[in-house]
Amino acid sequence: MPNERPSIYTRYVPSLIAESSERPAYWFVYRAGTDKLLLGENPGLEAIPAALQAQDLGFTASRSLYLGTLDGAPCYAAEAPEEAQAPANTEFMSLRSLYEIMDEDLFHLAGRALQLLSWDSTHRFCGRCGTTLERAANDHSKVCPNCGLSHYPRIAPAVITAILKEGKILLAHAPHFPNNMYGLIAGFAEPGETLEDCVRRETMEEVGLTLGEIRYFGSQQWPFPHSLMIGFVAEYAGGEITVDGEEIEHAAWFAPDELPNIPPKVSIARKIIDWYTEQYGASTESSR
Repeated sequence: MPNERPSIYTRYVPSLIAESSERPAYWFVYRAGTDKLLLGENPGLEAIPAALQAQDLGFTASRSLYLGTLDGAPCYAAEAPEEAQAPANTEFMSLRSLYEIMDEDLFHLAGRALQLLSWDSTHRFCGRCGTTLERAANDHSKVCPNCGLSHYPRIAPAVITAILKEGKILLAHAPHFPNNMYGLIAGFAEPGETLEDCVRRETMEEVGLTLGEIRYFGSQQWPFPHSLMIGFVAEYAGGEITVDGEEIEHAAWFAPDELPNIPPKVSIARKIIDWYTEQYGASTESSR
């Protein structure tokens, strides 16, 4: 398996309580009910608006949450009203559209901001007794003052798997994939199953194959809307490709030098596929 990418925690320190600072904060501002992030024209971190408070950006935040510090500067997530206009030289851009062009640490922190704002918006009342919730003091959760039930941000684990057979990789095309793109078999874990169980079930359901050894590859947060993608590499054991016709339209085995259009580089799917081509490509074979 490849070396782990440097952790975002070498730059980012999460925290619940903002310390006093005269340094302008970075504001990850989303238009209410959307994944549209307010960005300036400069590249990298300088694209994130900086201000002492949200009002300095020209709007009153519907909600805001302290995120911690990035490169020593305080960071906040904030929700702008639907009618809010972007300040001069900025615009609201879909976070999904920034998938390939934003620095990976920034993308992850922007995703954290989006997920926490969504959780704050959708968890205002207790799901058990209907009482208005209160924010907890010591972690990202909300507590019901009436019945005591705690409500944490939702994270949905999903597996994504490269299946290998005799030096080839199984790639699949789903109906919603753009530009005839092919990716890996993926799906959400269900109650009562392990991640490895999920890998085997999704593979059988979507392409009708059984698997042998399953190895962990790595993981990636995915804020659309609140997923955690857990990557695996699995060995083919048996069966013929039989697509379900709903989740998957077409699937086939591909050699490293005949790959179709594949996902962009920021995605864990692409990281796994790139690892596969490095391990099984022609240059590797010739050196063995």
